[in-house]
Amino acid sequence: MNGMTQTTQREASPVPVPTDLPADSLASGVATLSSPEVLSPEAPTPDALTPDAPTPDEAVERRRAAISPSRAKDFRQCPLLFRYRAVDRLPEPPSQAAVKGSLVHAVLEHLFDLPAPRRTEEAAQELLDPQWQELQASRPDVLSMFSGPEDLGAWLAEARSLLTQYFRMENPTRLEPAEREMLVETELASGILLRGFVDRMDVAPNGMVRVVDYKTGRSPHPRYQDEALFQMRFYALMIWRLHGRVPARLQLVYLGDGRTLTHDPKEEELVALERDLESLWATISESARSQRFAYRTSKLCSWCSFQSLCPAFGGEVPPLPPGGVEHLLTVQAV
Repeated sequence: MNGMTQTTQREASPVPVPTDLPADSLASGVATLSSPEVLSPEAPTPDALTPDAPTPDEAVERRRAAISPSRAKDFRQCPLLFRYRAVDRLPEPPSQAAVKGSLVHAVLEHLFDLPAPRRTEEAAQELLDPQWQELQASRPDVLSMFSGPEDLGAWLAEARSLLTQYFRMENPTRLEPAEREMLVETELASGILLRGFVDRMDVAPNGMVRVVDYKTGRSPHPRYQDEALFQMRFYALMIWRLHGRVPARLQLVYLGDGRTLTHDPKEEELVALERDLESLWATISESARSQRFAYRTSKLCSWCSFQSLCPAFGGEVPPLPPGGVEHLLTVQAV
């Protein structure tokens, strides 16, 4: 992708984006990070229950398939992992990191339901318990993550500390998001359907758009920043194709270490991403038609839920589910 990556604490922004977050830089194509302390992302750190993961309702509805940022990353990491999630749609046990992300996201979403003066840290903390109860009601299996009350209590304390960190990074009383938890879908000229969920979209009075995503994990090492921004460029591409205007800013808010990664995308990099996604889909569709989804080993295998079904770990690949490949191929309109 175009642009370079640098670490900076400089604050300057000529673009009137409605925010209190450090603006860092609006130089063309530059990704900036608010602090020099970094973490190598060898271990996956899911921030929320994946929006396009299978749910009971979707199992009945079976809407048209689409490529999302998470599924694109899955295929690049391991085609067999992609198959189990996108074709077989196998359930996965909940993880503390992912569920914590879902809980914090829910609290931040509902925080903006309150009038601006009431969007305080105290109000956010008061929202946590009812949102946790709702999450348990929708997914009773989340309680299996904990060995006992002390384990649960420590986990909830971590979630509360993330909310505290949020208020060190933003002042929500000065923000009026245009959209929250927004489902975005767009079909490219090639007929490929893209889908994703945007945590927050801010629109300035002059129409400039900022796309914001909350991360409950820690920020990436500079060498991995481009990979971290893939999801945000994906969102920018969809918004550009839908509305004809490239977002002015993409912003990842890392609550795990209080740092913000920003990038100001350019049209040429989104055109390049579109070509990359079309090439990726060609590879995916070839795998689907041949019914061959190869496994690929890496350090990330340690966190995979499907080791028992992977030949690399002595497992046996099950037959493809009826209609699974056919449904996947609906990604591209014919």
